[in-house]
Amino acid sequence: MMTDAVSRRARELAAEGTAFVIATVVRAKRPTSVKAGEVALVLGDGTIEGFVGGVCAQQSVRVYALKAIETEEAVLLRIVPDGPIGEDPETGREVSVDEGSATAHNPCLSGGEIEIFLEPVLPAPRVLVVGDTPIAAAVLSLGAELGLEMIPAAEPGAGDLALVVAAHGRDELHTLRRALEVGVPYVGLVASSKRGAGVLDELRADGVSEDHLALIDVPAGIDIGARTPAEVALSILATVVSVRRGDRPAPAPGPAQTVSPELAIDPICGMTVAIVADTPSVELNGETYYFCCEGCASKFQAQHEHALAE
Repeated sequence: MMTDAVSRRARELAAEGTAFVIATVVRAKRPTSVKAGEVALVLGDGTIEGFVGGVCAQQSVRVYALKAIETEEAVLLRIVPDGPIGEDPETGREVSVDEGSATAHNPCLSGGEIEIFLEPVLPAPRVLVVGDTPIAAAVLSLGAELGLEMIPAAEPGAGDLALVVAAHGRDELHTLRRALEVGVPYVGLVASSKRGAGVLDELRADGVSEDHLALIDVPAGIDIGARTPAEVALSILATVVSVRRGDRPAPAPGPAQTVSPELAIDPICGMTVAIVADTPSVELNGETYYFCCEGCASKFQAQHEHALAE
């Protein structure tokens, strides 16, 4: 059961626009230190707030929670002491993955099993719309139905998904330039080909590079023969969705986004661990080794010292 403290924290993170995962223990087979119903939050930097098992179990939870944020898909994680059938193609570690579920081998468990439901809570991508025109209004209305956070007349920032300028000449140049500077993935200008070329010439004269100018979608949207404001909005948002889903470069990391950390294999127990700020590590001969817990790190160091002594 989610405690009041965890519930308050989840609301805070959602209000801040921070991506996180709700990790709920749905089954715990003895002997384990965690009970069914316990809930924790996993943040995009790998921080776990709450309790979902010991340090070894936390490593598996962290790895799959961060994957859930990346894929935007919930997963039922089963952590077992015995090795499952199959292999994770990314890490080479034995793991069984079915649609909506995954089974991870955790040799550190004391004989018990844990099942944890990992549900990502993600902020809606921000789409900025500049202009007081029927097309701008249609983009704002339709975009909200697509699960996008539609923001009228705002300054572009790193982490925004898209900018749509439908202002008929008002406040265009500064907003377009700013979006290009901070790396907004989709920048669309609603204009005819002739007027759009004129806007590009003005930006070019103001020092904007050709590489940046090539990123402006003008006339904005895909060609579907649109005539009405709603149809134009549909053509624009279809392109925005393709950016969001990976057909174009993803947004630059911002406050509401995360970058998945690298994974490593613990050389002692073989667990997959996420390389985050508090992951135990050992530097040896110019190489860094990462571990699920301090115990494995200490054992690795002892083995190395023993080898040198011989």
